[in-house]
Amino acid sequence: MKRDMYELPESLYEFAQINNFHGVIEDLASIAEDEEWNYHNTVSKSSLPILENYIRNTYIRLSREKKVAYSIDSRFCCFDTGLLSKVQHEPIYMQFCENTNPSIDCYWYFNRFFRRGEGEVRRYAELPEMAFYWDDPAKLVFDPRKKLVVNVEHIIQDNKDRFPEPYSSMSDYNLQIIIDGSVKAAKERLRRNYKIAVPQYFITTGTIQLLIPLCLSAPDIADLAIVVEDYGTIYRASTCLTLDQAMNNARLLARPDRDWLNP
Repeated sequence: MKRDMYELPESLYEFAQINNFHGVIEDLASIAEDEEWNYHNTVSKSSLPILENYIRNTYIRLSREKKVAYSIDSRFCCFDTGLLSKVQHEPIYMQFCENTNPSIDCYWYFNRFFRRGEGEVRRYAELPEMAFYWDDPAKLVFDPRKKLVVNVEHIIQDNKDRFPEPYSSMSDYNLQIIIDGSVKAAKERLRRNYKIAVPQYFITTGTIQLLIPLCLSAPDIADLAIVVEDYGTIYRASTCLTLDQAMNNARLLARPDRDWLNP
């Protein structure tokens, strides 16, 4: 049985049928402000993996916030992608029309992208708002007054495959010594420049975390990102991400403008 039109499953693929998703994302990139949407260190079947991840996870957040607008005649719906168009710098919306294929469970079918200045807006009594990810803006900023506790042993045990060579092939003992030194250097940098920490949205838990560069090979080149969680009086870090993974998560909030997060 086809889903109800007002049902918002958390998966974009359950919400709507989207033929040739890669092509749809390429169309979006062609009208949105220019941005680096590709991985630099990870092999991907997509030419725009960061943008694909961005749209999928943006929809998840919007489904939780119920920020999908329906047209006056109920034949269309749309959501705010959170992106702006290249020339007019207008919000871009992803629009869907009623799916007429009875063999597809989704109620909706991808129709097109449109700008706020286009005629499509007349279909809607009110356009939807973009996704919002935090209640307390203080969570977006690293507080250098708090102690940062990093569980290096746990980072190695659970994430050694995320380390680049030659570090992933080192003994745990030797790698721990290198990480200890990198963590110490990162702490010193944070004390002098809190802006080094980049906020990310962790879609699984719906929480804000901070990303801190882990420089293993050179003092000014990040090799990984440590994931920092706020526990009130202290920060804790017990996992790490590749730079590509970090960019995926950080981009949901905003385009990172930090020099080190440039995978």
